[in-house]
Amino acid sequence: MSKRTVLSADDLSRAITRISHEILEANHGAENLVLLGIPTRGVFLAERISSVIKKHSGHEVQVGSLDVTLYRDDLAKQPTRGPGVTSVPSTGITGSTVVLVDDVLYSGRTVRAALDALNDHGRPKAVLLAVLVDRGHRELPIRADFVGKNLPTSSVEHIAVKLTETDGVDEVVIES
Repeated sequence: MSKRTVLSADDLSRAITRISHEILEANHGAENLVLLGIPTRGVFLAERISSVIKKHSGHEVQVGSLDVTLYRDDLAKQPTRGPGVTSVPSTGITGSTVVLVDDVLYSGRTVRAALDALNDHGRPKAVLLAVLVDRGHRELPIRADFVGKNLPTSSVEHIAVKLTETDGVDEVVIES
């Protein structure tokens, strides 16, 4: 198996900073904003984005996690997958602008599951999508509003997002 690093720790940090600023601009500030990370790495990315937003705007942005396991349409293929944690801010999401945060956007099926899961927790004013990597190959009409890096790949390649919180290093590699 060959590996090729496509984002270093510095590149990843710059992408998160850019996404954070784009979110602030699109939302006209940090008011009424909620970041919901899709486990596992999406949660850590959401926390990092929140930290950058607070640093630059002075406003604390609520962060939570949205487990999509039971909303996936491929559970039959992965029967051993157990549900994870969903943690929505105590103020809820109704009337808020919710930014779903994930590490890699591929087919769009995880995002579709996240939209279904979101409906069980309230009715946001708007839902936006932030991803660190968009690799193409969409199977559903879904696109990200904020993208750290577009990485067109072949379907046999694998994108590995590594974060210090889970992997001890910040990088994105393509494995083939």
